[in-house]
Amino acid sequence: MQVRELKIPGAYELTPKQFGDPRGVFLEWFKDSVFQEALGHPLNLMQANLSVSAAGVLRGIHFAEIPPGQAKYVTCVKGAVLDVAIDVRVGSPTFGQWDTVLLDDVDRRAIYLQEGLGHAFLSLEDDSTVTYLCSAPYAPGREHGVHPLDPAIGIQWPTTARDGSALTVQLSEKDEAAPTLAQAQDQGLLPTWEQAQEFIASLRG
Repeated sequence: MQVRELKIPGAYELTPKQFGDPRGVFLEWFKDSVFQEALGHPLNLMQANLSVSAAGVLRGIHFAEIPPGQAKYVTCVKGAVLDVAIDVRVGSPTFGQWDTVLLDDVDRRAIYLQEGLGHAFLSLEDDSTVTYLCSAPYAPGREHGVHPLDPAIGIQWPTTARDGSALTVQLSEKDEAAPTLAQAQDQGLLPTWEQAQEFIASLRG
């Protein structure tokens, strides 16, 4: 498995080696030894989620308060999504910036996002199926969002699906009502760079 850190500190792209034969394909989409070598700590698995999305469905930007936050290890087992890591940590050298990984059923990459990062993805195909390994269970009281179309962040979302057809973006009511990044900062909702670094240091002992 190849591991590459994205331009957002704490976000990683993981590309597995695939073994194919006439029967199909086998791969290791998560491996603890590789993860610990790259991150310096194990993944504390507390919850596993799965979502199925029509083409154009946009989920996010979501993040959780620190501590304990919620790290996510995400892959797409069917279809394709553009997955985005967004730095919402106040005081971070890349605050407000973002980077992307294409998750699909061809290269079968994964993305890992440390606690404190924002996460969003856009489905590029009907029935795109995404699975997430999470370091903490869902807790509504400490889960927050930022509007994924906030022009101040400026994520360049695709306008065409994987088959070349035009995409119509669909947001949940909750995501549609989410504040901008500046509004979330003014409301004191965002984690800080210091909180995130202290928490990651505690995981590494």
